[in-house]
Order: sequence, then structure tokens, then C-alpha cells
Amino acid sequence: MTARKNKNRQRVQVQHLPVLQPDAAGIDVGSAEHWVAVGPDRDEQPVRRFAAFTADLVRLADWLTQCGIKTVAMEATGVYWIPLFELLESRGFEVFLVDPRQTHNVKGRPKTDRLDCQWIQRLHACGLLAGSFRPSDQIVVLRGYLRQKQMLVRYAAQHVQHLQKALEQMNVKLTEVVSDITGVTGLSILKAILQGERDPVQLAKLRNVHCKASEAGIAQALAGNWRQEHLFELKQALALWEFYRQQIEACDHEIERYLGTLPDQSADKPRLEPKPRQRKRGANEPAYDARGLVYRVSGVDLTAIEGIDQTTALVLIAEIGPDLSRFPSRRHFCAWLGLCPQHKISGGKVQSRRVRPGVSRAARALRLSAWALHRSKSALGAYCRKMKARLGAAKGIVATAHKLARLVYALLTQGQEYVSQAMEEYEQAYKLRKVKGLARQAEELGYRLEPAQP
Repeated sequence: MTARKNKNRQRVQVQHLPVLQPDAAGIDVGSAEHWVAVGPDRDEQPVRRFAAFTADLVRLADWLTQCGIKTVAMEATGVYWIPLFELLESRGFEVFLVDPRQTHNVKGRPKTDRLDCQWIQRLHACGLLAGSFRPSDQIVVLRGYLRQKQMLVRYAAQHVQHLQKALEQMNVKLTEVVSDITGVTGLSILKAILQGERDPVQLAKLRNVHCKASEAGIAQALAGNWRQEHLFELKQALALWEFYRQQIEACDHEIERYLGTLPDQSADKPRLEPKPRQRKRGANEPAYDARGLVYRVSGVDLTAIEGIDQTTALVLIAEIGPDLSRFPSRRHFCAWLGLCPQHKISGGKVQSRRVRPGVSRAARALRLSAWALHRSKSALGAYCRKMKARLGAAKGIVATAHKLARLVYALLTQGQEYVSQAMEEYEQAYKLRKVKGLARQAEELGYRLEPAQP
């Protein structure tokens, strides 16, 4: 009897939650149909089903307007939410894209599309849902272009593996003597093989002068069994790789063009000085001046931070945009990236301190930048090495990426130039902090810390 009374009391409390947003609607998104719920006082039929076709989406938006709805919440289900989200946003609605973990139904209740949309509407009307971060529409367009390029790069990499597989099946050990079979030397040899050349000595003469392997070593690796089916596989893999490289170049041209159309935020800033190149440009790096275009869009030079190159800066701007006003502080920004531990405490005991799982492309780019700092002769490089020695490689990389995220947030929100710190200065400051900490501990134990006599 007591358990039943407590259950009824909890039910009454849930039913009488204060409604903070009476003009709220909830949508359960699907691939073929969408279920929409509004307040019971807004329409005689407060729950309706709409097909996912464009004409039905327009009718959905018209019905919400007739009901006086101003804010809408929907789950981020696959990519099915994108057309509806863009339409409602263009019609002036405040749209909340909600993480499905926030809208999980109460255990024990039946689950249907009709009940799901009512549950989302109820939570949203009570102000219990938080919208996911989504940059401005201009940055969303840039993000679409860049994600398309990243997908093409992955596809091209798969066909490089197909090239290597075909060569191994013919026992042609080109990958053993040439570091990159899609480089100048590798492509020249592959094309000559497909044109009918079989003499290893003649193939080795196609070696580029900058190749580290000798002609004799390359000739020794090019003696194989030229079976027809493996040659056919090699031909198709090379054709597909070249096709994807053409598509990647087309993506780069489109990204460069679109970056030039974005508002210029560097008009009143000093001119960006050219940065000396310390290494050869990578195969997937943009051939245009991405550093200058990112500086034009954001008004700050993100590549001034050690470890962040123009590719990483472009990814950061495309994923988060130059405006970070949605994040109240750098702590909120780092938590959204998933680069800080989530403390789960129960009964006064820490159960977990793991970082939030996710597939944030911005966080992944910062982790790669942190890896690049391992041998850097800078303060950030020294910090990375200390964190890896103290916490281990994985946690040290996350800690360094967290520090990079804080620097990126400071630059984008304050618009100031980054001032790098020398490694010697960092080491000296670290030594002073450690000495002060030891002196404080000695004082707490009733001792006094004194320097050793020379």
C-alpha cells in the first residue's frame, strides 16, 4: 500500500510540472513520416501524422503556425531531421535539435511514435530540453563542403590499399622500397606496368631523383608474376584512386571559392605575415592559402598555436565557426568537445571520470594536433610530454587537446593574437611551481625546505 501511494504521489508531481513554454511542440522524426504534438489547448487534434515529402512538410509548418507554435523540439535521428529542421528554421520557428539521450521515455511506459512526440512536447514545454550546438547557416554550408572532402579522402585511401593488395598478389614489393606508391616514383612505375612494361631495370629508371631508394633496390622489388587478373585489379584500383583525387580537387576549389564569399572579419586587423614552411605539403592538404582565408573569416590566426596547421584550422572553423557566443565559458566549450572528464559520483564515491564519448570532428582534429606536439620545442610541447609521462599516452593527448581547445576559445572570443611561450620559460615556471608546492607540504609537516649548499 505504501509503494502504491508513493507511486501515485510521484505521478501527480510529474503531471503538475510548471509549463514554461506553452507555445512548444514536439516532433518524432522518421524516414517516412513525422509525428507532431502540440498543447492540448492548441487544436482539437493535438497530435497529427505527416508524411516526409516536401509538400507534407510545408503543411506541417502551416499547421504549427495556425496553432501559434513558436518553438519546436525534435530528436537528431540520422539525417532525416535536416530537411524539416531547415524548413522550420526558415519559417521563423525556434528549433531545438535534441540529443536522443535527453528524450528517453520512462521505463515501463508503452513506446509508440504518437506517445514519443507527446513526451518530447511535454518535456520541451516544461523547459527540460537543451538544444544541441549548431553553427550559423553560412558555417553549415562550409561544413558540408569540408565533410564531403573528408569522405572522399577516406574513399581514396581505400583504393590505395587495393593498389597495395594487387601488387602483393603479384609479389611486386614496390611498397617495401617506396614509402608512398602514389608519389611521383610510385605512380610512374604503376602507369608503366599497366602500359605493358615488365622489365624491372627499365621500370627502376623511372625513379625520381628525390627518392631515397636506389635503382638497384627498386629493380629487385619489381620482379613479380604478372597474372592477368591481378593486373586488371591494379588497373581498376588506380583508375578509382585518380577519380577520387579529381573529386577532392573539385572540393578544394569549391571550398576556396566559398571561403572568399564569407564576411571579412580581418579588415581592421594587421596583415597576416607569411609563415615559413617547415615541411612538404601533404597530399590531402589544401593547395590554396587556407591559412589566409581562415584568418579572413575568423579575424585570428589559429595556426600561430603550436601544433595547429592550416588543415586543422580549417576543420575547426568549419565545425564550430568563428562565433562561440553560444558557450558561456571555455569550460562549457571543452565539455561540449568531450575533452574534459565527466565525474560520476554516487554515495560520495567517484564511479567514473571518463571523457564523454562522441565523434566530434573538432575534438578529433585537436587530438591529432596534440600528437604533433610530442617533439615540439615549445611550451606546449613540454606540456604534452609531461602529461604523457604523468597520465599515460592516451590521457596525456586528451589533456593536451583540452589545453589547445582553451587557447582556441580564447582567441576566437577575445580576438587577441597568440603569444607563444618558450620551452625554457615553461620549464622554469614549472620548476618554481613544484618548489613552492614542496615548500608548502614541508611547512604543513613542520619542516622547512632549504636549497642545498653548493
